[in-house]
Amino acid sequence: MPLTIPNSDLLALTRLLNQHPRGLTLSEIDALQTLGLTKRTLQRRLATLVDSGGIRGEGDKKGRKYYPIDSWSEAKTGENEPPIVREHAGTPNPSYLSHESVRIRNLITRPLNQRKPVTFDRLFLDDYDPIRGGLLNEATKEHLRRLGDQSNQGLPAGTFVKQIYDRLLIDLSWNSSRLEGNTYSLLDTETLLLRGEEVTGKSALETQMILNHKGAIELLAEPSDAIGFNNYTLRNLHAILSDNLLPDAADGGKLRTKAVGISQSTYLPTAIPQVIDECFQIMLQKAEAIKNPFEASFFIMVYLPYLQPFVDVNKRVSRLAANISLIKHDYCPLSFVDIDKEDYLYGILGVYELRRIDYLRDVFVWAYERSCARYSVIRESLGEPDQFRLKYRSDIKQLVLQIVRTVDNSEQLPSEIGNYATAHIPKVDHIAFEQAIYADLKSLHSGNIARFGV
Repeated sequence: MPLTIPNSDLLALTRLLNQHPRGLTLSEIDALQTLGLTKRTLQRRLATLVDSGGIRGEGDKKGRKYYPIDSWSEAKTGENEPPIVREHAGTPNPSYLSHESVRIRNLITRPLNQRKPVTFDRLFLDDYDPIRGGLLNEATKEHLRRLGDQSNQGLPAGTFVKQIYDRLLIDLSWNSSRLEGNTYSLLDTETLLLRGEEVTGKSALETQMILNHKGAIELLAEPSDAIGFNNYTLRNLHAILSDNLLPDAADGGKLRTKAVGISQSTYLPTAIPQVIDECFQIMLQKAEAIKNPFEASFFIMVYLPYLQPFVDVNKRVSRLAANISLIKHDYCPLSFVDIDKEDYLYGILGVYELRRIDYLRDVFVWAYERSCARYSVIRESLGEPDQFRLKYRSDIKQLVLQIVRTVDNSEQLPSEIGNYATAHIPKVDHIAFEQAIYADLKSLHSGNIARFGV
């Protein structure tokens, strides 16, 4: 009697190959598979899939590669494949898009009634191995490392972010909001965040969105051991980013317990609270276990929107959270500068509807290249930072804010500064700390109060 092959094995192997459209050899599949199959058994499973038409095999012996059946075939309408000519931001096929990304774009830009409805696939998350990685190849990770390395050896994590904080605050708030359709200009955003002046002609919702980003960036930029891929950080990021924007304020920072739909997509996320909770914890555990900061950054950009753990504002949370590992390892942050809104949307839709990461990966790499180019120039223009101020940045900010809020006259300043220094600053640095506080109080004005949380 012939042995019955578990459908779960065949399904898992098919899904694995679907993530590698350029094909894999037997050895590569063996290295990636999590089924615990021997190489011989794996070979038989692959042969069964080839015979049944579930996958495609090409080549002989050691050179044989296995490919997913052309997933673009669902888009075929009597032609060999969808045309690869589509106007995009004024030009066809942006230079940073791979051939696979262009094919994904052609699929997910078809009318909704021509796209297959899909639901949440838990195996897409379960199959990811944080030790082996695989979202970014080694060459890409090394490329991003060289770009993002700011050579702050010996300095605390987050040093680079502190150096460019004011610029990052504006750039990331504006770009992330812009990707959501916010009509604030870069100058409008600067006026609101650095001068505290609301811009006329803008809706309260748009203003709130920008201000929420400011609060979320402040959370990430402050040095804290609590910040990471954990419940505290992700749920508080959501609470801040969604503040005053949700129909039910109680949903801020709370995992979803109701069904949601995705506008302009055939993807339907899971509506089962237990699954959402379990997968959210699995996602955080895997993100925290990833050693490479760029792999971790991209991982959260892929899987958090796919899970949709919150009732809304998921993509915003993923974009801010993508900076967690970069800041902790003191790499250049990601601000999504120069990213086309449609490119980002199509990349996300490719994940939702096809579980293909190629498009979003191309956008991620391009976005990081642009961010690094921008902030390396900005950093050069700033010159060498004051190491003392970098060391005590949080204390200076906290005390200046405390003085502005509670001190009524200048006669109280010496005791206020002295008491704080005695409690928090080593004695050898008391004089320099006092001088820094007086200098900042003297230079305080409406154009720089955001630096101190005033």
